[in-house]
Amino acid sequence: MNTILRPVLELTVMISGLFLAYLPVQTYLKQPPGRLAAWLAPLLAGICLLEGGFCYFLNIPTSSVLFPTLLVLMLIYHKSLTISIWKSGSIFLAVCAVFACVNSLSRAVNAIVAERLGLPETEIWFHTSAGIFYNVICLLFVAAAWYPASHAARTMIDDENLAQTWYVFWILPLIFIGLNLFMIPKYEGTLYTGRILQGYIVISLVLLIILMLFYTMFLMMANSLNKNARLQQENHFLSLQQARYENLCSAIEEARQARHDIRHHFLQLSSLAEKGDLEKIKEYLSNAN
Repeated sequence: MNTILRPVLELTVMISGLFLAYLPVQTYLKQPPGRLAAWLAPLLAGICLLEGGFCYFLNIPTSSVLFPTLLVLMLIYHKSLTISIWKSGSIFLAVCAVFACVNSLSRAVNAIVAERLGLPETEIWFHTSAGIFYNVICLLFVAAAWYPASHAARTMIDDENLAQTWYVFWILPLIFIGLNLFMIPKYEGTLYTGRILQGYIVISLVLLIILMLFYTMFLMMANSLNKNARLQQENHFLSLQQARYENLCSAIEEARQARHDIRHHFLQLSSLAEKGDLEKIKEYLSNAN
């Protein structure tokens, strides 16, 4: 029973990952959160159990089912929201990049556990304790990112002034996902050679820290650019208002001049009418035309 749980534990992080992905987009859900959770949570739990059992009985690594499953979950995630594919896809990939870094760190922890327990180096799944560590770290990250994701990230998503940023942001998490995949040793025994395990732990932590710094810098840069974009829009609006005001003033002045001219004509006609000089009135009207 303990062995069959190992591939399942590697897959259950998808639940916390998808939960984190939904935090900044709660206002863009196509259905109420309760209704979404009512069918999505059992679906994720069933996927983890079925695919974990599938990997166990066929003795294959979880990565063989993880990547196609993530593509399906990304599609489900996008279809459940009202935002563009660029925003939803970037958010989903951003979460995957963080969890990929945690996965590398958990792989190092698994190597330490396996070494202490004297397990064979050909194990294809995390040991139970390493799988629990993997899930706990992911849950702790969700807790730590709860407020930033629900406030700062949501503000950036709500702002439409910087839509072009989402066309390039996805590159950053893809790079870190690729780096963590590249770091996975072809043979598990490689981690036990010399100081490779210590270096692997340091590199995993450094990648995670750098990724967090990049996310923070991107958020600050995006907020700054959004602010500048809003100021430019306000300046453009004010310039339009200024042009409209000047046109209005010009129209008022023309109307005032027209009223003055009409008043002058009326006075002239009234004076001629009092004299009863019809010929002068006809001549005046002819010249006025």
